[in-house]
Amino acid sequence: MPRKRSLTTDQLAAAALAVVDRDGLAVLTMRTVAQELNMGTMSLYRYVTDREQLERLVVELVLGGVDFTVPDLPTWQERIAELCERIRLAVQAHPAMVPLLLVHRHASPGVRRSGEAMLSVLAGAGFAGERRVIAFRALVSYLIGALQAEGLGPLSGAGTDVLATLGEQYPYLAETAVSARGVTPQREFGEGLALLLRGLTP
Repeated sequence: MPRKRSLTTDQLAAAALAVVDRDGLAVLTMRTVAQELNMGTMSLYRYVTDREQLERLVVELVLGGVDFTVPDLPTWQERIAELCERIRLAVQAHPAMVPLLLVHRHASPGVRRSGEAMLSVLAGAGFAGERRVIAFRALVSYLIGALQAEGLGPLSGAGTDVLATLGEQYPYLAETAVSARGVTPQREFGEGLALLLRGLTP
């Protein structure tokens, strides 16, 4: 294979993300990224040391364009909702990489920035100590779960159509599936988040 003289971090990240988007996170290896770049596997070690570093590059590429400036909105709930929506818009096209947001939360500058922004809003709303921990964790859990559900099991998918036909055995599932067809991803995410936020108190 021809050997590239030099690669940028963005080129490496884009190649790794292309592998993840096309084939799934489990397929991400030094070898598959090298193949994506049309270079030898050993040549890739000039730029990154292992798969973990490739994963972090993917996270930074996806989150790199997100504005984590706390929005100037009237309520803390609206500020949190806007930050979460910005993340959703950045990540929604790459559902297979969603687990990396948790795996690399301690090492990813992008994930750190998102956490700092949300925690600053919670602190300003009066959340402190363990209460802030629980509120933040609940928000992160919702965000990660909603992103995975949107990517892997969207309401517009074939699974919803199947459930809608099972009225005799599962009447509540079927009825709910019929209604689900009219719910957009943005509405599902936003209204679900609003339910959670209404239940959070300092």
